[in-house]
Amino acid sequence: MSVRHALLALLTEGPKYGLQLRQEFEERTGDVWPLNVGQVYQALQRLERDQLIESDGEGHDGPQKSYRITRSGSAELASWLRTPPDLATPPRDELVIKVLVALRLPGVDVADLLQVHRRSVIELMQRYTYLKAEGPPDDVSLALVADAELFRLEAIVRWLDATDARLRQVHPPAQPDQAAVKPDNAATQPDQAAVQPDNAAVQPDRAAVQPEPVRAETPR
Repeated sequence: MSVRHALLALLTEGPKYGLQLRQEFEERTGDVWPLNVGQVYQALQRLERDQLIESDGEGHDGPQKSYRITRSGSAELASWLRTPPDLATPPRDELVIKVLVALRLPGVDVADLLQVHRRSVIELMQRYTYLKAEGPPDDVSLALVADAELFRLEAIVRWLDATDARLRQVHPPAQPDQAAVKPDNAATQPDQAAVQPDNAAVQPDRAAVQPEPVRAETPR
C-alpha cells in the first residue's frame, strides 16, 4: 500500500491539513487500512523533501500546516497509476513459510495445522462479508476493498485445500494393520470340547434309579 501516492491523490483536490488527509484516506479506503498521525506526517515530510508537495510555512508539522501538490507531484502520481505493480516476485507469504517449515519439523501434524489456518481465514472472510453487507449501499470504496479482500482470502483457502490434497497423495494416511485387528478365530472360538456337556456325567445311572421290583408276600 503506497500511502505517499494516496496522499498525493487527495491533494489533487486542493490544499489540505495533515489530520484532514488522514481522515479522508481512511474514508476513501473503507476504514480497512487505518493510519496513525505519525505515518501521515512522516509521508508528508518525505513528499516535501522530494519536492512533490509544498507547505504554507517553514514551521513544524502540526494541525494548522497546509499542504498542496506540485507539478512534479502530479506527474509522479500519473506515472504511478499507470505503472503495474511488481507481481513477478512472489511475496514472502508468512503462511506459506509456516507450512514449509512444518514439513521439516518432526512431530508436527501438518494436516491439523492446515485446518487451524483454514478456520482462521474462513472467520476473516465472514467478517468482511458482514462488513460489506452492513455498509452503506452507495459506498463503492468499501465494497471494492471488501471484494478484494474476499477474493484474496478465498485464494488462500483454495491453496490450503490444494496443499492438504497434495500431501495426502504424497504421504497417504496409514491404514490399520488388518492382521493385527482381525480377531483370532482360534483364540475367540469357544472350546467345543470344554463346553460340550459330558453325556456320561449328566446321564442318570439307570441301574441306580431303576425301582426295585416289589415282592408279593404269600398269605399264611
